[in-house]
Amino acid sequence: MLRFTKKHIPVALISMLLWTVSTAKAQQTRDTVQLKATAFSTVSSLVFLPEGYHSNKMAYPVIIYLHGKSKSGNDLGKLLLEGIPYWLNRGKKIRAKNPVDKKFYDFIVVSPQAPSWGLKPDEIERLLNDVSAKYRIDPSRIYMTGYSAGGWATVMALTEKPALSARFAAVVPMSVSTIDDKNRKNFKMVADAKVHSWYFAGDQELHFKEDSQKYVDSTNKYGPGLAKMTVVPGFRHHSWISLYDPANKHGTGMNIYEWMLQYRK
Repeated sequence: MLRFTKKHIPVALISMLLWTVSTAKAQQTRDTVQLKATAFSTVSSLVFLPEGYHSNKMAYPVIIYLHGKSKSGNDLGKLLLEGIPYWLNRGKKIRAKNPVDKKFYDFIVVSPQAPSWGLKPDEIERLLNDVSAKYRIDPSRIYMTGYSAGGWATVMALTEKPALSARFAAVVPMSVSTIDDKNRKNFKMVADAKVHSWYFAGDQELHFKEDSQKYVDSTNKYGPGLAKMTVVPGFRHHSWISLYDPANKHGTGMNIYEWMLQYRK
């Protein structure tokens, strides 16, 4: 009898198995779509729609979720191995109680797959335009999160131009890879747009922690209190699954989804 250990199973096979088995578990609708990224190209994406989306006319909060470098390419199954898609794929709902109005909200979650590294700001802008045209999203509740290269993409989009910054109510960048030099000078536009930011980094990933702290300080220089940071004890630059777990309150009494809902345009 052949016995397989995890190291013997190709990543593509793991992705395929996760993709197949998960469908029966998930209560939300999962669309596989092409979303515009440039004038001439699209990116393959997973769009998770809340239960009941097709039976009502509500507009929903939306989270743009951006993966790290290792999940780039052309295999959407890889997206199910990490972050928000990991939890949705196992039947967890991304549903949260707004601390302000005490109401519960379901989210649309959009997970595009970059061909390599992460999406650039103009690609995120076009993608967001396409999502807005295709789905009933609440334009006052557009949120964005990403880790590593996806954290880079998140902060790059925030600091590229005022019109793009102004579209986001709140963002959660995690373990942010170093952003471009020109964007480091643009945190005033984040403050001007009043975008709230909650950064995460591990105490065992010093470079990412130091960069994230600089971005927090640069934001708060122009808008005191707009940005904050959580340093995760023992965390290395590895897996972000637990940080995206809806059950994780991060020692603050709120998960990241509840925290996002406090803010709107």
